Amino acid sequence: MSVLRQGAGEVEKPGGGKEAGAAVLLSPRQVLTCAHVVNDALGVRPLSADRPAAEGLDVVFHTAGTPRRTVARVTVWVPPRRMPSGVWHGDLCVLELTEPAPEQSRPVVWREMAEGQAVRAFGPDGKAGGFADTEVKLADEGIYYLDGALSGAAIAPGFSGGPLWHRHDPAVLGLVVAHRETHGPLTGQQVVRRSWALPWQTIRAELLAAGAGDLIERCPARDPLAADPAREALGHALWELLGDPLIRADHARRLSDQLGYLPPADASAPGVEELADLLITADRALATLTESLASAHPGSGRPHALDRLLAAGRMSDTARLLSVGEHRTLTGKLKQAAAYDPALLPRAAREALRYTPLPAALRGARLSPEDVEAAVGELEALSDGDLPDGGPSVPALLKLVEFTAAALPDPPREELRTWNGRVSRRLGVHQAALAQRRADATAWAGRRPAAVTRVVAQISTFASDPQGQYRCRLWQVREDGTPVPVFTEESGPATTDRIGRLIRQAAERAELESGQEVKDVDILVDREGLHLPVDEWDAGNAIEWLPGEPLGVGHRVALRCPDITGHNPKHAQMLRARWSDADAAELLVVDEETADPKQLYSLLRTSHERTGQVVLHGPAAARKILLEICLACGVPVIIWDRAAQSHADARDLDEIAPHGPLLELPERVRTFRGRIWADPEHHRARPSLVWEPEEPLPLPSRHRLMDPAEGAQTR
Repeated sequence: MSVLRQGAGEVEKPGGGKEAGAAVLLSPRQVLTCAHVVNDALGVRPLSADRPAAEGLDVVFHTAGTPRRTVARVTVWVPPRRMPSGVWHGDLCVLELTEPAPEQSRPVVWREMAEGQAVRAFGPDGKAGGFADTEVKLADEGIYYLDGALSGAAIAPGFSGGPLWHRHDPAVLGLVVAHRETHGPLTGQQVVRRSWALPWQTIRAELLAAGAGDLIERCPARDPLAADPAREALGHALWELLGDPLIRADHARRLSDQLGYLPPADASAPGVEELADLLITADRALATLTESLASAHPGSGRPHALDRLLAAGRMSDTARLLSVGEHRTLTGKLKQAAAYDPALLPRAAREALRYTPLPAALRGARLSPEDVEAAVGELEALSDGDLPDGGPSVPALLKLVEFTAAALPDPPREELRTWNGRVSRRLGVHQAALAQRRADATAWAGRRPAAVTRVVAQISTFASDPQGQYRCRLWQVREDGTPVPVFTEESGPATTDRIGRLIRQAAERAELESGQEVKDVDILVDREGLHLPVDEWDAGNAIEWLPGEPLGVGHRVALRCPDITGHNPKHAQMLRARWSDADAAELLVVDEETADPKQLYSLLRTSHERTGQVVLHGPAAARKILLEICLACGVPVIIWDRAAQSHADARDLDEIAPHGPLLELPERVRTFRGRIWADPEHHRARPSLVWEPEEPLPLPSRHRLMDPAEGAQTR
């Protein structure tokens, strides 16, 4: 397969003239060739040891039959050193490209050369018919001699500097250096096809000595003795499926066409080992090959080896879910869906993948057509594991496609479902599993979900987290009380500004879906978190050129503390009792006369047992225990001024009218916070508000396993 030639290039003489030799791709911007090839290209005596001063060498890559020319300059120079035997050492040059090599040209994988290996070289233009097969015969003083049979093409001068490929393993063993010249008239006893090469081990030593150690470290090399479980499993399945060379050649030709490689001119079949290596190095090769194999075995004739091939591919880090054609078709259709309704894909993803961390592109309220490919690429990597019967479950990407299709009109709905059915059959997904997902999607599309009424954020921190940073979990709570988790890309601690923006964005996404404003934001905190100025955290602004506003200005921000209320088994009962008389019962103002903790507790357990609101005054040190007593006694609404330094500051809260209608208090607090933000000099109070709803929301827990070094303690 022509994949074996994708790491090679051609070094031309200036002005687009005749090729001087070949080169091998070390990295997207570096190629390796022989020093004498560079000398020849510049019109210098081939074995000159002087480092070339000229810039602007032409390097040509031949991809899919089309030459791609780029310019290069010399960065590492190892001059030729002639030996008495007539061969020479050194003779290496690294060229840096002014622009990256074509995507189809991948840096080669190196492997050490050894006597007896069957090798193959290609001419500088990389054409299939220009190959020469030979064999490694003898190692001598850091070089290896090659002998070719008297049939087919021979290694010629233009091969110099090109890669010498292992014939049964897509790895490069060294560089072709020169044809071994004979002296005097030829006889039947003389060698006519002997060449010599620099092995990888010599190249590595020479470049290290030249100070190119960093470059060597970046060159991928393979230990032929190292076992690769994925490669071995792929090989076994491939032998069972494609043991027949004619069948293997047919499928390999289709694979080459899809991946953009040139098929062999002689229609020969690649080796099974070569094919296995391609499947674990080219990201869509496995899916594309299984697509070809599945089409050859429709219906019940699907071989079990195909499922084993797919299972082996899941062991690889590179194999993608979709074939080249499947990916092209899906991204095209999803781009049309995103243009039709930018909010559809994120909305469908939140329902189809409710408990799956979503790709970054799908976490917003809208998805532009330009971001579809990134979202698809991330979803391809997600797997839901296998079903109990051992078969694969419906992948996350296919679930999203089903839910997206259900919300579209025909014909795009039926086109996406047809695509989904075809891909699921290739993957071996049980059709009953896909049918269940389709039924779920149809039911979802047929009903309008309850509008989101509030956003809940749980703020916490671990002892090992940086000072001033917190962890945040988010839920959107619907009218029917259903909590829907909001997945964010922050898995660890984040700054307060970042958390403020995440909360605002969660509310805006809900508003876009339902068309209903989401003003209420509940913040779940521990005891220490009750004293955080969460309402002052910068939430930014959806309109970038407008000033960012504090979280408590755009939303009615209130605190809740399950860390305290959860320890009282009668808390829910006490909460309902206080809410039942909230409008009629007199609020309790804690001033200097009632600031004793024992006295406050007595009041809340006797004369103010039905009180629904407490106003706390006084300094912070005294307020802390009083606040916790109020929470433990089931008081649902507590307001205080966290900036107050003494009871003399009590009047600073008067502008909020704590004695006014209770249900309007959160909005009065929000409005006052807006005035503080606009004119902080004339408003001393900084109000904090606890607001416990009558029916506490049972949010789902999420288990978290931690490294012992991180510590389970929070602060």
